[in-house]
Parts: sequence; C-alpha cells; structure tokens
Amino acid sequence: MSGYARTNPNVPWWKEPTKDQWYAYCAAWMGWTLDAFDFTVFLLIMAPIAQEFGVPLIEVTAIFSVTLVMRLGGATASGWLADRMGRRAPLMISILWYSICNFAAGFSPTFTFLFVTRALLGIGMGAEWPAGAALAMESWPARSRGLMSGVLQGSWGLGFALSALAYGFLYAPLEAWHKGYGWRGMLILGVLPALACVWIRFYVKEPEVWTENKKIQDESQQQVTLPLFAIFKPKYLFNTLTGCLWMAANFCVYYGIWAMLGTYLTKELGWTPAQVSVPVFWGNIITFLASSFWGAVSEKVGRRWALMIPCTIAIPLVPLYLSTSDPSWFLGLFMLFICFVGGKDALNPGWLSERFPTEVRATAAGFVYHQGAVWAAAVAPVLTYFAVNQHMGFAKPMMYATIGSLVVYVVAVFLGPETRGMVMTADLEVIEVEIPV
Repeated sequence: MSGYARTNPNVPWWKEPTKDQWYAYCAAWMGWTLDAFDFTVFLLIMAPIAQEFGVPLIEVTAIFSVTLVMRLGGATASGWLADRMGRRAPLMISILWYSICNFAAGFSPTFTFLFVTRALLGIGMGAEWPAGAALAMESWPARSRGLMSGVLQGSWGLGFALSALAYGFLYAPLEAWHKGYGWRGMLILGVLPALACVWIRFYVKEPEVWTENKKIQDESQQQVTLPLFAIFKPKYLFNTLTGCLWMAANFCVYYGIWAMLGTYLTKELGWTPAQVSVPVFWGNIITFLASSFWGAVSEKVGRRWALMIPCTIAIPLVPLYLSTSDPSWFLGLFMLFICFVGGKDALNPGWLSERFPTEVRATAAGFVYHQGAVWAAAVAPVLTYFAVNQHMGFAKPMMYATIGSLVVYVVAVFLGPETRGMVMTADLEVIEVEIPV
C-alpha cells in the first residue's frame, strides 16, 4: 500500500534526490519541453500555410485537430509499453518519432502530405508524455514532487516560448529569402529534439519503484497485461472518470486560450509576427513560473486547492484581455491572466501519477491525460467556425470556451482525491498476490 513521506526537514529538498534521479527527471524534462516546441510552432503558422496551399483556414485547423486526436493512440500504446517494458525505451522512441515527422512536414509538397505527417507526429507526441511523466515522478522524492511536477509540466511553456522566439526572429528572414520557406523552416527545426535520445540512452536508468514492481509481477507469475481495463474496475472507476473530466476541461481551457491566439492577433488586430511573438513568448515564460509556483503551493495546501484557487481567480480575468484592442492593455491584462491560469497544469504529471498504482501508472496517466486532447481537437475548428462562418470574430468564441471550460475544470478537481505526500511503492495493488517463498 502507498504510504506517506517521512523526510528530514534539515536536508534541503534539492539535496534529497540522487544523481540518477536528477538524470531521469532531466530526460523527461527535455522530452516534454522539445515536444512542446514541435507542436506549438504550428499554432503560429496556420495562416501562411492556408495561403500557400490555397485552402480555407478551417481546413488547416483540421491538421491541428487530427494531431491532438492521434495523441490518444500514441499515449495508450506508449503507456502499455512503459508499464510492461520500462519507461526509457518508449520515451526514446517517441522523441525520435515526433522529431522526424516534424522534419518531414517541413518539406510537404502538398496539403495532404502535411496533413499525414502532422497526424503521425501526434502519435509520437502522445507517446512521450506517459513514459516521461512516469519516469520523472516515480524517480522523484515525495516531499518536493508537487514543485517538480509544476516545473516539468510548466516547461511546455518554455517549449512554446522557444517556438515564439523562432517565429519572431526567423520567420520573416526565411520568408524574405524565399517565399514559403518561413513556415517550412519553423517545422524543419523540429528535428533537433532527437538529440535528447543520446542523453537518455547513456545516462538514464529505470525508476527503482517500477523495477521492483515488475520483479514482484514476474515472481508471482501474475502480470497486469491489460492495465487500461484495470483502471475502469469499480475500485478505480470514479477516480478515472473524474480524472478524465479534469483533463478534458484542462485541454479545452488551454486551446481556448492559445489555439487561435496568433491568428486572432494577426488577422483581426493586424499585429506583425514580431508583435505576436511578444505575448506568446512572455505568456509562456509566465506559464512556466506560475506552474512551478502553484506546484510548490500544492505541498502546503494540497493538490486540489493548489489547482482550484488560481483557476477560480482566472475566470473573471478572461473578458478583460479579450475586450481590448490596445496592444499595451492586451499585453498587461493577458500577462495577469496567465499568472493564475498558468497554474492549472502544475500537477498534471504529479497528481495523475499519484492517483494510480505503479503497475498501471503510465497507461492510466497517458490515457486520462490524452483523452482530454481528443476533446480539445474540436476547439480550433469550432472557434474558427463561429469566428469566420458566423462572423462573430475570434474574441467572443475564445472567451466563452475559456470561461466555460474553467468552470468545469474547477468542479472536476474538487471531485478528485487528495494525494499530497503520497509515497509511490512497488506493492501490487491492482492484483493482490502472495509471492511464493
């Protein structure tokens, strides 16, 4: 059974992890941050893609949507492999997969080719998270897991900030050099994350808790071969369903804010790529800081309150930044909003990992997290439909989607279990067994 942490308060939290634990965490961090770069750069280049291939913008958003949908398949498969074979191999495979797909997408001769390569990228993108999250959270001590969960998940913002920098500084020169090379260059840069596999291959070990758990399964000759079905047993059903609702709302909040932001600022407010890169870059830097901060707060007030407090405060701030067209006011109000809503992802790796036993952890976390992406796949096309086809503009649909999703998010978190301080153990919980002597 899972216990609770007993730590020496005289030892600083950063000295508690071993060298191997730091290596494992850094591997997951690199995979997730660079995954974010590969995915989010597409959000900034949808308009020029539509122009080059002569297709409506809503068809380009379909590429974004299919990438999100395909994440669920990759996450479920990778989670199963991570629970059966270990966390390292699926992590390396996923990073190579999404890096190669993004590189190939940069050379797309047709819109169909771009659609297919980005759809395949979704499989690798989805596969990275369950293996990386399990590796990082199982390797990390319980005392500071909330903080480091926030740092890990918040680093998606660092990846997004990197894509904003690339867009702000490289897009215009590439486009000036050769028409159409602006967006292609952004995608070709996505091959760089493949270098992270070298680090993982030579420096990262499997978490001890997984190794011991696998040993128990082998010795007892009772393998958990279908972990996805196990999380829908009565014992875990409510936990699974509330987790799914939490993640569905979480994804819809995120893409309600970010999916069409670049398009809104360029097409409706007339901002240049350099101007758009400013709120995108600084918004994601603040997301990283907010996620880390609220993750640390969760060690004091608990997992649920550390998520509910900032998201509740964020709700009335949504109409403020979307009701102004003045660049200075928009930037200031948007940054204030991100200070709170940026904390909503702080505990995605930590709380999801704590909610499920070791033998099904990667599969459960991967499925619950990425089924949320399937719901979010509808966000960009729906926002675009109301903005363009119904002539509403992007501000109102973005506002309604963000506020509605935040309300559902807070309710879902309130219904979840409190797991602060839980120590992950190797004990079998899905199957209760006695090990032969």
